[in-house]
Amino acid sequence: MNKNNKKIRKASIVLDGQVIETIYNSKTEKTQFAVYKDKKIEFVETIKNNNDEEIYPLDAKSDIINKNVVLLPSEPLEYENEEKLIEDIKNYIHKYLDISPLYEQIASYYVLFSWVFDRFHEVPYLRAIGDFGSGKSRFLQAIGSICYRPIFTGGATTTAPIFRILDEIKGTLILDEADMRFSDMTTDVVKILNMGYQKGGSVLRMQGKEFNEIKAYDVFSPKIIATRETFSDKALESRFLTEEMGRGKLRNDIPRRLSDEFWNEALEIRNKLLMWRFRNYHKELIFDEVMIEGVHPRLHQIIIPLMTIIDSNEMKESLRDFVKKYNIELIADRGLSRESDITFSILKFEYDTKKKEITVGEIAEYLNQDIFDFEDKLTPRKIGWYLRSKMQLKPYKTRKGYILDLEKNRDRLNFWKERYGILDEDIKSEDVNIVNDVNEIKQKQLLNGLTTKEVEF
Repeated sequence: MNKNNKKIRKASIVLDGQVIETIYNSKTEKTQFAVYKDKKIEFVETIKNNNDEEIYPLDAKSDIINKNVVLLPSEPLEYENEEKLIEDIKNYIHKYLDISPLYEQIASYYVLFSWVFDRFHEVPYLRAIGDFGSGKSRFLQAIGSICYRPIFTGGATTTAPIFRILDEIKGTLILDEADMRFSDMTTDVVKILNMGYQKGGSVLRMQGKEFNEIKAYDVFSPKIIATRETFSDKALESRFLTEEMGRGKLRNDIPRRLSDEFWNEALEIRNKLLMWRFRNYHKELIFDEVMIEGVHPRLHQIIIPLMTIIDSNEMKESLRDFVKKYNIELIADRGLSRESDITFSILKFEYDTKKKEITVGEIAEYLNQDIFDFEDKLTPRKIGWYLRSKMQLKPYKTRKGYILDLEKNRDRLNFWKERYGILDEDIKSEDVNIVNDVNEIKQKQLLNGLTTKEVEF
């Protein structure tokens, strides 16, 4: 016990070759450590770290445990083999959730990945998007209930407890848009999402009675969220593997309510996954970093962890196809960003005219030519503000007005081109807005090896 006579509690520890996890027995309402070393398992009440400090498991009497805010395994449970385990996960998801067959596969591997996410430096996020009643909440429950230490945030009135629980538990955050009741909560959640995809990602918060203490909260973890709309930040959008909900009639075999059977099955799978974590935590990771042609580097980055734990070449190829499709959707959506519109207009002008300088007025002309609503048009003055203040591009003043030297600003233009996933084939297209044309998008998907059936699921 430390000098303040307060027990040091940890959800898990990796120590001297041992993998140590908190388990919880709801019948006895007790927690303890399950310790795996040299292919053997033992159960202990405490363990000492390298500083000779006594470490205790999570407190069974805490609300986050006994009120199922965080779901833990109850014991390591034997499973037949990894292939059968993945099949069990997929069957469980299929039984309770109506999503596309490909996304069932992706979600199954994501669940598996979540149990060793701390071996990786980046994590992708899963996201369900749809209107009210489209099945988003079931998406969170069915997939989230079998992930590594799922943290269900329903009922949180502020984001303060979310920061603390993530930092303490280091589990999978399960977040419904309905939980974000106020704009400041949404802002904090975006911070968590922006900082939490990469190891070492922390959010600084002021705390203490007079809010004069700085605390860095570790928010790196898998995350599964549900929203009705996309985020305006396309960099954030590229970190999600998204399923659109409610596109068809709900399958007749989907249970309309969740009984005790659902939670008992989830516990059994979590117990098997705990054993899988024990056996695979120290396994050598062989990263699959083969670039997917035409896909934004950030999108490629977030699927590397999934590609690394997938053994099936067929499933890897399906995931590549899914990412190609999603990449095209991101490109088609980039018009939601003024900065992306401006970047595209500059690059389109350069391609069409072969000129190396462009006036702010010419940018406005290219950008506004297919905008019919007057209120949506951008004035040269507003575009100049975006160039300087938002995009760090540097136009200079001449008698003709403000001019942007494309060569001197090439590095920044390439940065924005990459960020918004603007491809050379988009720039070379005859129609400046071709990326927003659904028929042309489908043609591109076909050229990338996707059939119309695969495109539309």
